Amino acid sequence: MSSSTRQIEISQNLAAVEREICLAVEKSNRERSEITLIVVTKNFPASDVVHLYDLGIRNFGENRDQEAKAKVEEFKNYVADDEKKEVKWHFQGQLQRNKLRSIATWADFIHSFDQERYLLPLQQLSIELEKPISLLLQLSLDLPIRPDRGGVAPEELIELGEKVKEHSGLKLQGLMAVAPLDVAPELAFNALKTISGTFLRAFPDATWISAGMSGDFAAAIAAGATHLRVGSSILGSRV
Repeated sequence: MSSSTRQIEISQNLAAVEREICLAVEKSNRERSEITLIVVTKNFPASDVVHLYDLGIRNFGENRDQEAKAKVEEFKNYVADDEKKEVKWHFQGQLQRNKLRSIATWADFIHSFDQERYLLPLQQLSIELEKPISLLLQLSLDLPIRPDRGGVAPEELIELGEKVKEHSGLKLQGLMAVAPLDVAPELAFNALKTISGTFLRAFPDATWISAGMSGDFAAAIAAGATHLRVGSSILGSRV
């Protein structure tokens, strides 16, 4: 597929997703400005990131450190220095101790924080890299919790949030959640809405709610999501 053909395909898909977002926002009596679209570029080349950038996208999501780090470096060659600060990279895969340093060098936001044992290493990295590290606590909506999908039990969120706040250099940004595979998204995200309300009362500055993917972002918007993580609806099926 030629570059121009690919850009047209992405442009059409992005426009369709944007229409769905606007419709969901209108139905929910919300404003489009309340929603940030993160395009998940996992398994897609840096050339697709360039196409998305040219179409106005500035937030990109990745799940795998090695792939993301190389992609970020390749993409930097395309963007002018005075525009690079506009681009934000979001890590949303499961964290691993041996990947923390690398992730911290390229990711602006980590959506999948769920283990206290990573707090001190991340605090040390924040000092070494001279940059704040923004974290979203991954809430598990699975009952029972599935370790393979990651996430913190609802009753443990406040305690973990308090521990994040105890570590200088770390910023508590909000919550992230993935709808369970065997529950209607509307039910799952309604639970998220209730839990996030309690969390926000405890941490008024942690306003992000990262929820909603290609198949369920309308339900997430209705439940108060502020950040959507959409990939296949815009870029197609992953190989």
